[in-house]
Amino acid sequence: MGGPHRAVLLDINECAPPATVSCGKFADCQNAEGSYYCMCSPGYELAAGGKTFRNESENTCQDVDECQQNRRLCKSPGICVNTQGSYTCLCPLGFEFKPEDPKQCTDVNECSLKQNPCHNTTHCLNTVGGYKCRCRPGWKPIPGSPNGPNNTVCEDVDECSLEQNPCHNTTHCLNTVGGYKCRCRPGWKPIPGSPNGPNNTVCEDVDECSLEQNPCHNTTHCLNTVGGYKCRCRPGWKPIPGSPNGPNNTVCEEMSFPSWTRPSGVSSKTLSHFFDKVEDLGRDFKPDSAKNTIQNLIMFVDELLEASGDLEVQNLSTRHHIASYLLLGLEEVLSILAQALPEPSFTYHSPSNTELSLMIQEQEEHGDRNVTVGQSQARMQLNWAVAAQDKDSGPTVVGILSSLNMQRLLANASLDLEAKKKDKLEEIHRSLIHGAQLKVLSAVNTVFLSNRNTKNLSLPVTFAFSHLPETPGPRQELICAFWEYDNDTGGHWATTGCQTLGSRNGSTTCRCSHLSSFAILMAHYNVQDPTLALITKVGLAFSLVCLLLCILTFLLVRPIQSSRTTVHLHLCICLFVGSAIFLAGIENEGGQVGLRCRLVAGLLHYFFLAVFCWMSLEGLELYFLVVRVFPGEGLSTRWLCLIGYGTPGVIVGISAAVNSQGYGRVLYCWLEPTNGFLWSFLGPVTVIILCNAVIFVITVWKLTQKFSEINPNMKKLKKARMLTSTAVAQIFVLGSTWVFGLFLFDPRSWVLSYIFSILNCLQGFFLFLLHCLLNKKVREEYWKWVCLVTRSKYSEFSSTTSATSHQTQVGDVPGQGCRNGRCPQRQLRPHWLLPLQALRPSESSM
Repeated sequence: MGGPHRAVLLDINECAPPATVSCGKFADCQNAEGSYYCMCSPGYELAAGGKTFRNESENTCQDVDECQQNRRLCKSPGICVNTQGSYTCLCPLGFEFKPEDPKQCTDVNECSLKQNPCHNTTHCLNTVGGYKCRCRPGWKPIPGSPNGPNNTVCEDVDECSLEQNPCHNTTHCLNTVGGYKCRCRPGWKPIPGSPNGPNNTVCEDVDECSLEQNPCHNTTHCLNTVGGYKCRCRPGWKPIPGSPNGPNNTVCEEMSFPSWTRPSGVSSKTLSHFFDKVEDLGRDFKPDSAKNTIQNLIMFVDELLEASGDLEVQNLSTRHHIASYLLLGLEEVLSILAQALPEPSFTYHSPSNTELSLMIQEQEEHGDRNVTVGQSQARMQLNWAVAAQDKDSGPTVVGILSSLNMQRLLANASLDLEAKKKDKLEEIHRSLIHGAQLKVLSAVNTVFLSNRNTKNLSLPVTFAFSHLPETPGPRQELICAFWEYDNDTGGHWATTGCQTLGSRNGSTTCRCSHLSSFAILMAHYNVQDPTLALITKVGLAFSLVCLLLCILTFLLVRPIQSSRTTVHLHLCICLFVGSAIFLAGIENEGGQVGLRCRLVAGLLHYFFLAVFCWMSLEGLELYFLVVRVFPGEGLSTRWLCLIGYGTPGVIVGISAAVNSQGYGRVLYCWLEPTNGFLWSFLGPVTVIILCNAVIFVITVWKLTQKFSEINPNMKKLKKARMLTSTAVAQIFVLGSTWVFGLFLFDPRSWVLSYIFSILNCLQGFFLFLLHCLLNKKVREEYWKWVCLVTRSKYSEFSSTTSATSHQTQVGDVPGQGCRNGRCPQRQLRPHWLLPLQALRPSESSM
C-alpha cells in the first residue's frame, strides 16, 4: 500500500445528473468533496433559519420579501413589488423609468403628448405625476362643470358686464373671446402716448367744430359737446319746420315776429290802436334788432295801461279778459324774441317802472343747476332743467316781467282760495269765509320759460317779491297769489300750489309748483255773510224803533197801567238797551280782545239775561193771577226790580269772577264758547224757559177747571185767558229765538244762522204787536193821539156829522163829539188799524 503507485480517489458529484439526490422545491443541490448538501435557491430561505439541509424531506424553503427587508431597493418615487423568489421596481401613475437607470422614475409630461388630454376651451397644466385642465384667462368654468383633469369645460367671461368696469371712464369696454378691449367712445380719441388696449387706454374729446371741414350746415353754428357736437341755429334764426335740431342735418331760417292779434269780442279803440302798433312792430322786425323790439313792445304796453281810455268803461269781466289776453300774449312773444338776443342775459327798466330780466343759455352749458333771475321788483330761483323745453330744442330762456300798471286792469278781481287754506282760515276765525277784499301791493310779475308746460313743475320755484310795506290787521293776511284765466269772469286770483314762506321789510318769499303771473296781495277776509249782516242791521234798527214805541206806550198810556205793564216796560227797556249795544258794538274791529270788547260782552250778557228774568216775572205774575185765585196783587215794583235786575247781575258777577277771559272773542264781543263759558247764559235761559212752560201748563189747566165751574166769573176768566195767551205768545217769540241759538254751535250752519238772526231782529216788532197793536185800550189811546195831532182837520168834519153822532154808540166810553180835543172812540178809525180788528183776542179792561 505504500508502494510507488498509490491509488487516486475521485469525488463523486451527487448533484450531477443523473441526480441521485433530490433537494426539493426552491432548493439547489451543492456538491461537496466526498459529499453534498442542499441550499435554498436565491430569494428563498429555510423556515428554521439554517443554511443547508441534506434531502428533500428537510426542505422548508420559503420566499424572502426583499421589499420588506430593504425599503430602498427601488429609488423614490419608485415602488418595490415583491415577486416569487425576487422583487421588481414599478413607477407610479404619471411616471416612467429613465432609460439610463431602470430603477429611477421620472415625471411624464402629459401636456406634451400629441393628444391633448384637456378640452379645447382649457389649457393643460402639467403637475408632478399628473396634470390639470385650467380655464384660460378671460374664461370661466361652465356652471356645474368641475375644474379638474379632462372634464373641465369653460365659457367666455364678459368683463364689460362686471360691476367694476375694467376700462377708464373715457372709454367703453368691448368684450372679446377670452378677454376685452378698451376703445375710445365715438367722438373721442386716445390721448397721445396712451395705447388703445385693455385697461390703460385714456381718451379725450374730439372737437369736431375745430376740424377743417365744418360738419354743420352754413345756416347754423357748430357747438362742440363732450363726445360729439350739435348744430344750433344762430341767434335770430329758427329750424325750418321738419328739420331736426341735431348734428349735421339742422337747417335754419331767419326768425319772424310771433303772431299776436287783437282779441275777438272786445270793442275798444285804445286796444285796437295798441295792436296796430304791435303789427307795425312785427312788420319791421329783424332778428338783429330784437333788443329794441322788446323795449318798444314793453313801452307800448305801458302806454296802453297808463292811458287806458275806453278800457276803463268796459265791464269788470271784459277788463279781466283783456288782462289775461295781454299776460298770456306777453309770455309767448317775449319767450320767442328772447331767443334772438346775442347776449346770455338782458335787463330793461322802462320809464314807467316796468322791469324785464332775461337769461338765455344753451342746454349743454347750463346743465342741471340752479339759476337766479330778477330785478328790483322780483327775483326767482329755479333749476335749469325745469326751464328747458325738450332735448335738442335750442337755447333755454328764463324771464320775468314786472308791471305796476297791470294792477289797473286786475282791480276788483276775486280770490279763489284753496280748499285746505279756506278750511284753515275758517278754523282760525271760527266762522265761514265769504270771499275777501283784495289790495294788490306788488307789481304783477309774469314768469315765462322755454318750457311751455308749467302747470305742474318737477321742481318748485322760489320767488321773492318786493312790495309796499304794510302790516296785516285783523282778518288780514299777506298772500302770494297767481292770476288764473277763467272763461266766464276773465280771470281771478288763486293760491293753489303756492305757499307763502315769509315776509320781511317789504319783501315776501313764496314757493310755487307752477308758473303764471304772480302778485303779493293784502287779503281782508270777509268772515261775515254780507246778506246776513245787512238783515241783522236793518232788522235790529226796525226792532229798536218798535221797542221805543213800546216803552213810550207803557209810560204814557194810563188805562193799561198795572204790575204787568211794569214788567213789560222793563222787559222792553232791557231788550232795547241790549239790542242797541249789540248793533253798535258786537263786532270786534281791532281783532284783539281788549277792555272795550269785554265790557260790551258783559253788558250784552247782563241785559239779555235781564230780558228773560223779566219774562219769568211775567210768568210769576200770571201764576199769582190764576193759580192763587186772585187773592190780591202780586209782587211790588221794588221786588220786581230787585229780582229782574239783581238776578242777572249776580250771574254776570259770578261768571266774571270765575272766568273774566271768557268775555270777548276775536271776531265778536260775546261769550267765548270754549270751556263751556257760553252756558253761563244758555243755562239760565233754558231754566227760565222751562219754568215758564211749566207755569203756563198749570195756568191753562187751572183755567180749564174754572171754566167748568157752575157759576164762573166769566169777566175775570176771559181776562186771565187773554193774559195767558199773550204771555204764551211772548215766551214763544223770545224763547224760540234762543232755542235756535242754543243749537247754533257751528257758525257754518247758515240755515240756523239766518233763522236765528231773523227771529232776533223781529223780537221788538212782535212785542209791539202783542202788547200794543192787539190791545184795544192802546189802540184807542193811539186814536186819541191821532185826533189831537190832526184836530183842525177833523173838527170841521165832526160838525157835519154832529146830527148823527147821537145815534152812534161808542162802546165803553159815552159817545161825545170832538170837544176839548177828545174825539169819539169808534169814529173814523185809521185804515191801518182796521185789519187788526180781525187779529185781536177778546179783550176787557186790564
